[in-house]
Amino acid sequence: MTILKKLLVASAIAGICSVSAMAEGDEKFVPISKGVKSIEMNLNGEKFTLMRNQTAGNKISPLYDTTNRGTPQPITLAQGVETVGEIEFIEYMKKAQTDNTIAIIDSRKPGWYAKLRIPGAVNVPYTNFDERDTAIEMMEDEMGVVEKDDGTLDFSKAKTLALYCNGYWCGQTPGMVKNAKFALLKMGYPAEKIKYYRGGMQAWASLGFTVVGSGK
Repeated sequence: MTILKKLLVASAIAGICSVSAMAEGDEKFVPISKGVKSIEMNLNGEKFTLMRNQTAGNKISPLYDTTNRGTPQPITLAQGVETVGEIEFIEYMKKAQTDNTIAIIDSRKPGWYAKLRIPGAVNVPYTNFDERDTAIEMMEDEMGVVEKDDGTLDFSKAKTLALYCNGYWCGQTPGMVKNAKFALLKMGYPAEKIKYYRGGMQAWASLGFTVVGSGK
């Protein structure tokens, strides 16, 4: 590859999302990853700056400051389902800006979604997977699945799903993936296209990442 082509490729990649990095002599900041302070994003019609709260002494949201809730979830939900952390989840967010085969999904009930959520995420409540009709509707509308005339499901264009709920102790994403009566895996969704952000809002909020919502 010529030097000119390398420069053109680098420019094209940079155009997808703008990353603010620390230059020599800059003040120290709370990073997303080494040297990266913020990322300008445009996801599902939402424009926002993804970063960690830079305020010294900032406290976690009261929504996530108690410990007497839920049941710890396993690291591996099911064979073939990948568990991801914040950096990997953010990479899926970045890709989803221009790749419509990736969906960033908040699996919680609408009330939780309104209180606090990751910007750019689409709300697909796990309760929709208690009934076959609503499960199929959600998969068709948000996940690239097609119901054929004979009632069978075509997963050939199923999207890669990056899913999250309230965190390590929350059963809402596990419900959508495997536990609900018509959960994704039970309906035949490809396990390799399901990415489980186990930390969810608990971890996201504890790290001070950008959120949207009333906070109450």
